[in-house]
Amino acid sequence: MTPSCSADRSVAPIEEGDGWPAPAKLNLMLRIVGRRPDGYHELQTVFQFIDRCDRLWFDVRADGLINRLNDVPGVVAGEDLTVRAARALQEATGCRLGADIRCEKILPIGGGLGGGSSDAATTLVALNRLWGTGLDEDALAGLALPLGADVPVFVRGHAAWAEGVGERLTPVVLPLQWYLVLTPPCSVSTRDVFADPELTRDSLPVTLADFVEGVVANDCLPVVRRQYAPVAAALDWLSGWGGGRLSGTGACVFAVFDDRAEALVALEQCPTEMHAFVAQGLNRSPLLEQLDRAPVTAERPETGGASLLFGA
Repeated sequence: MTPSCSADRSVAPIEEGDGWPAPAKLNLMLRIVGRRPDGYHELQTVFQFIDRCDRLWFDVRADGLINRLNDVPGVVAGEDLTVRAARALQEATGCRLGADIRCEKILPIGGGLGGGSSDAATTLVALNRLWGTGLDEDALAGLALPLGADVPVFVRGHAAWAEGVGERLTPVVLPLQWYLVLTPPCSVSTRDVFADPELTRDSLPVTLADFVEGVVANDCLPVVRRQYAPVAAALDWLSGWGGGRLSGTGACVFAVFDDRAEALVALEQCPTEMHAFVAQGLNRSPLLEQLDRAPVTAERPETGGASLLFGA
């Protein structure tokens, strides 16, 4: 059965006062070129951000507690990447401040857009500024990697060619194209995809020049298409718009357009029950834009106490 799609025509602007943005990413290609002795896979991929974001607010506390104020469906508070990121920053710096964290989830869980990883990166970057812990980008990226292989790219905030498990990043400048992104009604397990015996694990390495020339395949796509019928249906529909690609391990799929008007035409024709939105590619994360205008606003107190301030 073809999944349905409720078109979301909004491309939300990033306004000051909207909290700290945690942007989505797209994997514009993904190759699996080997498997390491520790079981992790060697990848090549291209990350580009899009202007679709979760939003986070941070209320700095003097008593050292880290609290998640709102529920995130399917995510236990103690396992939430924002909570783990805040605690990792505390442990690395000895900071005695805490934070109440509120997250407005826009990005789907298990969608391949990096929502949880982006939330974690935004937490590291924002609290490093709000707590005044003073870590540089390299140090924050080092804290980010144990939280997830794609958290460092969100910390660094630049579109990138990535290798290794996704942590060896080379900044790139990509065309600022428009994307029609479909979010099938399912959540893909990355663990299950990478455990599938039919997954290609020995693709020949390529170069960034190969990607520019049109090498854009995602080695996870055949497995995800076979395992998840809603993803297959979305890809079939996108075949009428130049072909669909899978972001990460999915479930989100996308098509590429040169201009917004063309992408909106496709959105208007999207089946009525299939959730979709239009977004533009970004080479610089909106998180860095927020960081540029967010002053250091907290000092480490001598004793515990009440909440100190709200994040920008």
